[in-house]
Amino acid sequence: MISGGPRPVAPFSHAVETDGWVILTGQMPTDPDAPDAPLPDGIEAQTARVMANLEIVLKGLGLDLSHVVQCRCYLTEFERDYAAFNARYEQFFPADRRPARTTVGVTALAVGALVEIDCIARRPQG
Repeated sequence: MISGGPRPVAPFSHAVETDGWVILTGQMPTDPDAPDAPLPDGIEAQTARVMANLEIVLKGLGLDLSHVVQCRCYLTEFERDYAAFNARYEQFFPADRRPARTTVGVTALAVGALVEIDCIARRPQG
């Protein structure tokens, strides 16, 4: 668990590491400083909050988004939100260093979120 990280919505760790591979649990668009506050409005704001939460977890491990090699993204309103989600998501990764990604539509997410993202990062090998 990462100190200052988002409050878990289920029984899980923020991340697990083995042999330099770091698997981050899917993050929700909750505010770590106010976990019971309403979620941000709209897919763009929720995507930004999810990415910020992933950054908090990565930072707690001495990593950042440049170490991410794969993301899985879950959208509850896939057809409606896919384009807007992509527009916001791509701002977090340079065009020449985007991780592999899968995005799927789902019927619902915890806390009524529109988006959840989990990822795999790789610790630099020295």
